[in-house]
Amino acid sequence: MARAASALRRYLLLLAQEHLEFRLPEITSLLSLYDGQFSGEQEIRVNSPFWILNIPSEEMARGLMKRTVCAKSIFELWGHGRSAGELYASLKSYPTDKMLPYLQSDSTYKVHIHTFNKTLTQAQKIKKIDALEFLPFKGKVSLKNPEHIFWILEDYGMDPNNVPEEPFHLYFGRWIADGQRELIESYSVKKRHFIGNTSMDACLSFIMANHGRVKPNDVVYDPFVGTGGLLISSAHFGAYVCGTDIDYNTIHGLGKASRKNQKWRGPDENIRANLRQYGLEKYYLDALVSDSSRPIWRKGMLFDAIITDPPYGIREATRRTGSQKETVKSAERSTENHIFVSSNYHLSDIFFDLLKFAAEYLVMGGRLVYWLPIYRPEYTEEIIPRHPCLKLISNCEQMLSSHTSRRLITMEKVKEFKDQDQNSYLLDGQYMPYRGHNSFREKYFSGVTKRIAKEEKDNQK
Repeated sequence: MARAASALRRYLLLLAQEHLEFRLPEITSLLSLYDGQFSGEQEIRVNSPFWILNIPSEEMARGLMKRTVCAKSIFELWGHGRSAGELYASLKSYPTDKMLPYLQSDSTYKVHIHTFNKTLTQAQKIKKIDALEFLPFKGKVSLKNPEHIFWILEDYGMDPNNVPEEPFHLYFGRWIADGQRELIESYSVKKRHFIGNTSMDACLSFIMANHGRVKPNDVVYDPFVGTGGLLISSAHFGAYVCGTDIDYNTIHGLGKASRKNQKWRGPDENIRANLRQYGLEKYYLDALVSDSSRPIWRKGMLFDAIITDPPYGIREATRRTGSQKETVKSAERSTENHIFVSSNYHLSDIFFDLLKFAAEYLVMGGRLVYWLPIYRPEYTEEIIPRHPCLKLISNCEQMLSSHTSRRLITMEKVKEFKDQDQNSYLLDGQYMPYRGHNSFREKYFSGVTKRIAKEEKDNQK
């Protein structure tokens, strides 16, 4: 074990300071995708932008950065400390044979300084760079096109109102690669041909694909596909994508537009056009008009990942086919009635149908990634839906308001689906707490009503 630990190289990960809860599950998922392991020895301060990771190879570090949207850059860590003296001592103890390949006389380099929560003057930066003269740099400085870039990174803490004179942590390393943060802008919903009321933010779409460990040649399915935003991020990573939705107009790109100053959708506003816009049409299998509560697929493990954002009843209604007066017995398939009549689809039923579907149709090791709306005053971990075939991997919160949020739930299939697992969730006492999801809409709008009333009262003062 000691020999294995010594073989791991130390890398410094510089992270973006948004979606903080989502960062660790994303990095862990991506490391496992590349057959890496998240060591218990990692130096992780969850809310900090600086993480020290033990990774087996530079190739794996580069692979990680080709996928992550939560991290900005990764560096081979040469030294770190809580003071300048500690940093210099750490650098002097770093093996010279590991430094020399990047410090040769025929090479070019530059040193870049990055500070978190503080801005330095140019004179202060030059002074810090000059203090590294003890390092055996033999190459020439090239600010425009260097072969090697070295970074000094300083952490001045998280409190912008109480910035210390000296940093809490200092790091020095060789730049390896940048993450995929530019995807957030290039795939922005604002520039997309076809959008709806609930089209997913580009950053979160890529985070979901990474939590789902989507990889080339996977088949990824979205049972509440809408305008296909979640298909796009999976297709970007080389997966073949498909989906279903109960809304005929959305699937076919018909009806009223969601954009301001546009009444009707145009001829090029559909899911296929969205993938074509990004050069991903070859990964598009199809999208079908279908009710997710009524299975249409042949039996068997069909999907490598199921990534979806079910409706919560706020901007989009929760619907399924069938009459409001439908009884349990009439849920069986009827050959006499082919007319789509929609009825309410309770949130608790949506999530249980989703978990049951994932347990049956995911491949072993495949992942289900979905959003669960939460009324925060009543939240406990017990209300997270469970299934005996699925293991909970991560649970990350995104705030929606002071009293509501949604949680990104990631589950992995760890057990083959058997007939006795069909309604297994009904057999234990845990089912009742999940019924609370059904009143999410009422609780959401009760909070909105209270807030409006409070604002009106404050304005009258």
